[in-house]
Amino acid sequence: MQFGIFSLGDVAPDATTGRIPTEHERIKAMTALAVRAEEVGLDVFATGEHHGPPHVTSSPPILLGYLAARTERVLLSTATTLITTTDPVRIAEEYALLQHLADGRLDLMTGRGNNPNAYPWFGQDLRQGLDLARENYALLHRLWREVDVDWRGRSRARLDGFTSVPRPLDGVPPFVWHAAVRSADTAERAAYWGDGFFVHDPLGPVEHHARLVDLYRSRYADHGHGPAERAVVGLGGHLFARARSQDAFREFRPYFDRSPVYGGHGSLEECAARTPLAVGSPDQIVEKLLASREACGDHQRRLFLLDHAGLPLKTALEQIDLLGERIVPALRRELATPRPGVPDGPAPAVPVGPGRPAARGPLDPVAGAVGTH
Repeated sequence: MQFGIFSLGDVAPDATTGRIPTEHERIKAMTALAVRAEEVGLDVFATGEHHGPPHVTSSPPILLGYLAARTERVLLSTATTLITTTDPVRIAEEYALLQHLADGRLDLMTGRGNNPNAYPWFGQDLRQGLDLARENYALLHRLWREVDVDWRGRSRARLDGFTSVPRPLDGVPPFVWHAAVRSADTAERAAYWGDGFFVHDPLGPVEHHARLVDLYRSRYADHGHGPAERAVVGLGGHLFARARSQDAFREFRPYFDRSPVYGGHGSLEECAARTPLAVGSPDQIVEKLLASREACGDHQRRLFLLDHAGLPLKTALEQIDLLGERIVPALRRELATPRPGVPDGPAPAVPVGPGRPAARGPLDPVAGAVGTH
């Protein structure tokens, strides 16, 4: 299993001091987190895409390109790329270029985002969100695998004999994840294409994640990509650790109480008990994460959010250290022997295989997409 962190780049006041970092400080803090993640042996650093306050992550390719030059080993990913409001031609071009700069250390995670205002800002209709996701991804999939692409769709101008450049590194597109909070449609789309499926619902019970993962796995097999256990699954969640559990709860409580995500949705103890939120000692967090494996089955990637809701950089770096020194090594020992038939996490620049199917059936004559997915 791969372990890593992701950052949404939110600018928020420190819940204990009231200080608000500048945008410059927040951007630099994200780069520091990525470098530290590599230093302690984590596998992945991912950044979200958001437009408008309070986030600074409006252009993941630029940030990840900078990080590609600052790091050597850690896999870089988005979390997520807005497939609904970003032109798939630009996605194909920018992330293929980034894949080259990163020497193949790149994944792409697509999603619809959580800010409805982004749709009109980029000339799209929120009511068409699902259709935009299906059509835009179908085009992106073709652009990375075909040349001289002809396209007739509803969401962008037609393409006649268009070839996206640069081509993917060694002809292998970046591995793609489809990210969902609670969307069965996204699970179906990931299964249809044979791509990875990533679930991050900070408020949903673990059982909700398990139902979505089960749906994805069963549909993955239905679409002919292989047995369900070969499907590639990732899970996200918030984490806060201290050597002693009582210290973790005491220190994290003010940030939890002021969080725009968790505020008003129960106490810290309630959320830590029923959602993916992991708070406590390293041993307690390891125990909780292993329990989620029993609920959701074997999965290939686990990403943790560490710097949300105004948590200062010093504290976030301490969390990365605890991950690298105490939590992840224990998890790797427990998971050292994979169950039969379960694939490893997606590696950069590997040949086409699980998660990267060959071209599918005839193109839909109206949308220019394969089927309706």
